[in-house]
Amino acid sequence: MSEKNHILRPGPRQAQRPDPKMTCFAAVPRGAEEIAAHELEQLGVGDVAAGRGGVSFTCNREGLYRANLWLRTASRVLVQLALFPCLSPEELYAGVYAIPWQELITPAMTLAVDCSLRDSALTHSGFVALKTKDAVVDRIREACGSRPSVDTAAPDVRINVHLSKNVCTVSLDSSGDALDRRGYRLERNEAPMRETLAAAVVALTGWDGSIPLADPMCGSGTIPVEAALLAAHVPPGLKRSFGFERWQDFDERVWKRLLREAEGGMQRLPLGLITGYDRDSRALALAARNAALAGFEGQVHFFHAALEEFQPEGDKGVVIINPPYGKRLGDEDELRELYCQIGDVLKKRCRGWTGFILTGNLELAKYIGLKASRRYVLFNGPIECRLLKYEMY
Repeated sequence: MSEKNHILRPGPRQAQRPDPKMTCFAAVPRGAEEIAAHELEQLGVGDVAAGRGGVSFTCNREGLYRANLWLRTASRVLVQLALFPCLSPEELYAGVYAIPWQELITPAMTLAVDCSLRDSALTHSGFVALKTKDAVVDRIREACGSRPSVDTAAPDVRINVHLSKNVCTVSLDSSGDALDRRGYRLERNEAPMRETLAAAVVALTGWDGSIPLADPMCGSGTIPVEAALLAAHVPPGLKRSFGFERWQDFDERVWKRLLREAEGGMQRLPLGLITGYDRDSRALALAARNAALAGFEGQVHFFHAALEEFQPEGDKGVVIINPPYGKRLGDEDELRELYCQIGDVLKKRCRGWTGFILTGNLELAKYIGLKASRRYVLFNGPIECRLLKYEMY
């Protein structure tokens, strides 16, 4: 393994440690790669390159912490340890064993292995994960005399193995829990939108907090809260912990400085900037609780109203709607009327505003009855969606 990939060092956590360059990969919902690449460029990391399902980049330890704290659209940040050809279980074991795991994991720590496979000779992810685990603990036992335990629920170190076209990439997952787990949404209503997808939708609208934003079908409030985090300059990772905090080389001094810097730049939202509406009282209660947990009690406002009663305040702004599209919630026949209603509300109630509809059903979208000026492809999990833009002159 090359010197630049020796990313972690053992020793006292308070000691001064070298800060080498790391090769990283931010996993991103499909369709949001360019948004995440722009986010990373704004954070000042190097060699940013968007690809399918994620963005590669290089950074030092501070850049890694900053990426986890601030990325709104990424789901994980992985730090590459090794890259090698892998056609057999023996090559997998040898490649993993060659990594100096004793520098990264002590016998007192716990670990877990995540695995993804594509177009490779090895086809069973459970077997690959088990073989990887064996190589890791054997190397540590050889060096230290004892081995770490496996904890799949809350490990100290999460190892990621990605095997694609017989090339194996072994990485450490610096995020721990997925980055969409911001810490503000404790309860989830039926078929919720992931926070990372909501952030991607807000980013694609171009909304920057200078004009109002309204969500007439807000559910548990994910889109309004993600918009609030953006407008108030609040990092989405402020209220959670990360995997790198349990690493051997964790630099608490740098991390605390980044948190202080972030807290110093946060702003209070103007009254009425962001509003959410829904006909479901339970969903609205969840939305208000989520907004409060995110730090926006009294700043993001929610109203009990059916779609046909929606009337935005002001002569211009952005309306975002994420209606059901018959994949998980609601029957397609019943939803046609809803999509007709969305078109009517945009035409009659939202003049001067810009409307955005996220749907995974283009047949239903025809019932909106308006011509979209732009279409963006996004994936809601496995469902290919379109974010449709409507200029309501």
